[in-house]
Amino acid sequence: MSCVVNVTGGVLEQAEIDAYIHRAKEKFGKEPFGMDIHVDGDFVELSYDFGNQPFQRIRRITGYLVGTLDRFNNAKRAEEADRVKHC
Repeated sequence: MSCVVNVTGGVLEQAEIDAYIHRAKEKFGKEPFGMDIHVDGDFVELSYDFGNQPFQRIRRITGYLVGTLDRFNNAKRAEEADRVKHC
């Protein structure tokens, strides 16, 4: 994968840009599609673009916020199966 990097406000060496990409990989677990680096003197501001991120639906079931029922024990599963679903 190739990360598109835009540098504004100054000039950076390629080694430093590569270090920021490596930092993003370590911090987020994947390489960003794009990165904006704004240079302000000795400081830099990093903005990452990871594209569209999948999200998990969260529902309130039997008083708990859950995404899936796989972590429920047998009693909670039975409670969920017996509940009245309103239309």
